[in-house]
Amino acid sequence: MSAYRICVVCTGNICRSPMGEFILRERLEAAGLGDQVVVDSAGTTAWEEGNPADPRTLDVLRRNGHGTDYSGHRARVFDRAWLPALDLVLAADHGHWSTLRKMARRDEDRAKIRMFRSFDATGLDEAEQAMDDPWYGDDASFDQTYAEVVAAADGVVDFVREELARRG
Repeated sequence: MSAYRICVVCTGNICRSPMGEFILRERLEAAGLGDQVVVDSAGTTAWEEGNPADPRTLDVLRRNGHGTDYSGHRARVFDRAWLPALDLVLAADHGHWSTLRKMARRDEDRAKIRMFRSFDATGLDEAEQAMDDPWYGDDASFDQTYAEVVAAADGVVDFVREELARRG
């Protein structure tokens, strides 16, 4: 069975999407699914292409006990050609969701695109599912994004576990 592939997407791939990527990878590993799932991330723009994750992203991860070395991350732009190979595409906000859906050429690819926070167990309505871009804020903005990612991460893990079981 081929790996289940997830891509987390935000604007520049330096704040929200790498944070989601790193936390999901860690949670999937802890759930015993790390060898069955590949998680990466990308941005909808080339604004930050080639840059590392924002230092504030790394700081919030460290403050919350995530000790992995994330120095290898380099921002990249989402390519529509990836869609057929992906199983789940997680958008950070409604603009990303819309951009990604426009990139999709087939209904089956559009169906793979979900809001990251749609997996939050509190059952957020559609309007509440967008993550604000912390890049424009301070540490508190990154703390908020971290809390939003963490609140949805276990829901993503549960969804992936069910998808893998369905694949058999």
